[in-house]
Amino acid sequence: MAKKENKTNAMRILDKNKVQYQVNHYECDEFIDGMQIADKNGQAYEQSFKTLVTVGKSGGYYVFVIPVDKEIDFKKAAKIVGEKSIEMIPVKDINAVTGYIRGGCTPLGMKKLYPTVIEESAKDFDEIIISGGKLGVQIILNPLDLAKTVNGRFDTLIAI
Repeated sequence: MAKKENKTNAMRILDKNKVQYQVNHYECDEFIDGMQIADKNGQAYEQSFKTLVTVGKSGGYYVFVIPVDKEIDFKKAAKIVGEKSIEMIPVKDINAVTGYIRGGCTPLGMKKLYPTVIEESAKDFDEIIISGGKLGVQIILNPLDLAKTVNGRFDTLIAI
C-alpha cells in the first residue's frame, strides 16, 4: 500500500479551492535560504519565491511574495499597502503571527488571511515555486491561482 502523503495546511487549502499544484520534497533539517534551496533543486531563482511577513506602522501585518534572489523595496511596499512604513517581523514572532516556522512560511494558510502582494514578475510564469508550509516541502502552482486563493494582488515590490 502506498504511503499517504502528510498534507500541509497550505495543500489542504489548495485542495479545498480545487487548485492544481505539484509538491516537491527535498532534504532539509534546518533553515536555509531560498537561493540555496533553488540551487539544491536546480530551480531558477526568478521562478522561486520567498514569503516575507511585515508589520506596518499601524500594527497591521502584510505578506509579500518575491523572487528568492531579490530584496523588497520597503518604501514601495509600504505605499502599496497604504502604510507610512513597514518592517520585517522579528524571527521570534513568525510562528505566533503566521503559524509557520522560518523557512516554512507560505502565503497559504497563515493564522489569518493577511493582505498579500505578489511580485509582478510572477505573472511571467505558468508556474512558480513557493514554500509548502514546512521545511523540505515546496508547492509549485500557477501564480494567478495563488493570488486568487489568498485574495492577493500583483505589484512591483523589488528594489532595483
